[in-house]
Amino acid sequence: MTTTSVDLEYLERAKAGKFDLDWLKNCKSEWGIRAKPSKVGLTLRDIAIGSYGVVPDHAPRRTMAPRGCDIDAEVPDIGYTINNKNEVWADNLLDLYEEAVSRQWSATRDIAWSELPELDPDLEHAMCQFATLLSEIEMLASDFPAKWLWRINHDFVEAKMFLCTQIMDEARHSEVFRKRALAGGGGLGKAIPIVEKFLQLVLDARNYDEGSALMHLLAEGLVLSVFRAGELLAPSPVEKKIFRLCMQDEARHVAYGTMHLRYRLEREPAMAVDFHDYLDRGEEIIAVMFTTPEVVEPAAILAAGSLKAAEDIGLAASDILRTRVIEEYLSRCDRAGLPRRGKMKLPESILAGTSGGQEGLLRVSA
Repeated sequence: MTTTSVDLEYLERAKAGKFDLDWLKNCKSEWGIRAKPSKVGLTLRDIAIGSYGVVPDHAPRRTMAPRGCDIDAEVPDIGYTINNKNEVWADNLLDLYEEAVSRQWSATRDIAWSELPELDPDLEHAMCQFATLLSEIEMLASDFPAKWLWRINHDFVEAKMFLCTQIMDEARHSEVFRKRALAGGGGLGKAIPIVEKFLQLVLDARNYDEGSALMHLLAEGLVLSVFRAGELLAPSPVEKKIFRLCMQDEARHVAYGTMHLRYRLEREPAMAVDFHDYLDRGEEIIAVMFTTPEVVEPAAILAAGSLKAAEDIGLAASDILRTRVIEEYLSRCDRAGLPRRGKMKLPESILAGTSGGQEGLLRVSA
């Protein structure tokens, strides 16, 4: 272990103007390479120049030294465990980070809470239960990257920076849905074991690959589909804006997860077996959620517009939503290079109406 000591003699020399300047004389930086801003400002792509833009497939050191700088031989080993680029990288990372920092919004300032209308009690209870579920799930998407962030080598700093934006995004989502549950007088609803079981599955993931597949592709992908259906579900313009703002954030996270999986599989195709196994276990829990009253019934009431309407038409409205959710998930898996059609761990009665079922046709249309 490297020891450090105070060099009092250096202080005396420096006071006399006798600087060391070894850091300058032996600097190996690419002097003269100048990053030039684009139309929107100085982006990560603008500074990915010369050797500074070269991301190694395997990080040669485990330090926090900025990639491309000179590194003293005695800089300590931080002990990073994720040291291969393909474990965390995606080709869209740089652009997603820039989008994330430019589209931050406030759950306090940007939602017109004073304009929230008083809803029919059944609708308010449904919205509050729905908001409780989303507030619960969204905090997981902050906890997961936070768990792995410090394990990722600093040579992949762009991935770390993007995950930091995801943590902030998801904290804000948890905040906005908690606020919605309390702003209309209904209060928080009920937390249920099956949701917590899925969240635990993600947090207990044995590696980043497993957790990312379960969270970015499956969990956040399903939530993104719900946000997209917000125009159908939202009982007022206030909720419509909440869903819309959350959707733009969630789309980034899912885009990263989809392209990360694709990047991973293009370089290690044999890992497809592992990823199928990860999603098998996640889908088994999701199948239970699709048959859980606290999940199904609030969505049905919101989609139908009232409890009476939901009782009259049964689950037809929420069946349309579920069909879209599953179909969009299958399409994401296709884009990632991990086709799940015909392999999903969902009962046929749940898959009915999607191309994941045996008929292979979307029978239900909105």
